[in-house]
Amino acid sequence: QLQLVESGGRLVQPGGSLRLSCAASGFNLGSYVVGWFRQAPGKEREGVSAINRRGYDTDHADSVKGRFTITRDDAKNAVYLQMNSLKTEDTGVYYCAAGNLDWTITYKLLSENKYNSWGQGTQVTVSS
Repeated sequence: QLQLVESGGRLVQPGGSLRLSCAASGFNLGSYVVGWFRQAPGKEREGVSAINRRGYDTDHADSVKGRFTITRDDAKNAVYLQMNSLKTEDTGVYYCAAGNLDWTITYKLLSENKYNSWGQGTQVTVSS
C-alpha cells in the first residue's frame, strides 16, 4: 500500500523554526519528485517547495524563498521541509506529495495536479 505520512507540525511563535518530515512506505520515494503544499483556512491549497529525484535541485514559492529548505534522504525514504523565520501567514495544513513530473517543465513543479500520491497533512500554527 502506497502511503505518505507527514509529521512535525505544531504551534510555534513568529520567528521560530520547524522541521516537517514526510515518510513514505510501500514505494521508493526516490523515484519521484516530491513537493510540499499547504492550505490555510479559507484558502486554496498552494505549492510551497519541491525537490527533484536526485535531490540536487529545488524550487520554492516566492513567499518562502530564503526561509524554507527542502531536502531528501533516500536511505530513509523520506523528505523534509525545514522552515525558518516563520510568519503568521505560514499557518496551515502542510501536505507532502509525490509525482512523476518532468523536472524541466519548471512552471509546473508546484502545481498540485501534477502529483499523484498525497499524505494526510500536518498542522502548522504560527502564533504568539
